[in-house]
Amino acid sequence: MSADQASRPAPARTPEPAGSPRPPRDRPAARPRRSPLRARLRRDWPLLAMVAPGAVVLLLFHYLPVLGNIVAFQDYNPYLGDDALQALTSSPFVGLDNFRDLFADPAFWDALWNTLSITAFQLVFFFPLPIALAILLNSILSRRLRGFVQTVVYLPHFFSWVLVVTFFVQMLGGAGLLSQELRDAGINPPEIMSNPDTFIVLVTAEAVWKDLGWGTIVFLAALAAVDPNLYEASAVDGAGRWRRLWHITLPSLRPVIVLLLILRLGDALSVGFEQFLLQRDAVGRQAAEVLDTFVYHQSIATGDYGFGAAAGLFKAMVGLVLILAANKVAHLLGERGVYSRS
Repeated sequence: MSADQASRPAPARTPEPAGSPRPPRDRPAARPRRSPLRARLRRDWPLLAMVAPGAVVLLLFHYLPVLGNIVAFQDYNPYLGDDALQALTSSPFVGLDNFRDLFADPAFWDALWNTLSITAFQLVFFFPLPIALAILLNSILSRRLRGFVQTVVYLPHFFSWVLVVTFFVQMLGGAGLLSQELRDAGINPPEIMSNPDTFIVLVTAEAVWKDLGWGTIVFLAALAAVDPNLYEASAVDGAGRWRRLWHITLPSLRPVIVLLLILRLGDALSVGFEQFLLQRDAVGRQAAEVLDTFVYHQSIATGDYGFGAAAGLFKAMVGLVLILAANKVAHLLGERGVYSRS
């Protein structure tokens, strides 16, 4: 461009006459129209047929029994009428009397405190262990050794609680192997299986031995989805093993950890039944009574079904509040949680 052209003033823009049409603006693209229901059914019927059996089972065994919560507001008598439906409709309605009796019972508050204490203890000392075991197993290079270790740690999950408690009694009980060896060495053996002060540690150890290996499956699957190139790139940049663990492995596991933590909090008032029922007589009601065993002894064994239904409904409502609150906290932390709004 010459100096004369650069010094010339820019030509003035002629104003548009009034009333002249403006050029159309770019409009946002219209949303695609949804296909009709009949077309979608014709397209997705194989998937719907595959899901149908599970949906029927869920409806019959999970949602339909929810109607039975009306028992919590009745003086339910299963012998009224000829069938369960007539007994349900013939039992007198008592309103909130079952809940008043429940909250006035000191044994209920003892069972609730034991349940919450065991849940909190296991969240701290049991929940992180499957994560650590999954990380250790994932670091084993030999597939044969990894498969052997996985088989050994998974196997106790398939044992019943009767077998698990019997194993601990034979090993740690008053006449068990440990006590006999200590007596032979001239040492007075401690009470492990019948000590109410250490019962919370005992049941946590039993749960760890039984379910530790099984709980690592989800975390191993999450670790298998991590891109190995991330570890190679971080190693090239000079990151050590602990930095790779902190900046790659744990962030990759965080969505799964948050999801399982939410589900565990929603099930906080259900710590088990058989495990505590089998050891209740050995350590006493004050230490081993949880909500599930409380419902069994105070409702099913005595025939006061309305009282037990009130306790079960209370437990379900508390679990619902906990899982909704934990899911909300997960959303605030940037995680998806159990569900999220699209």
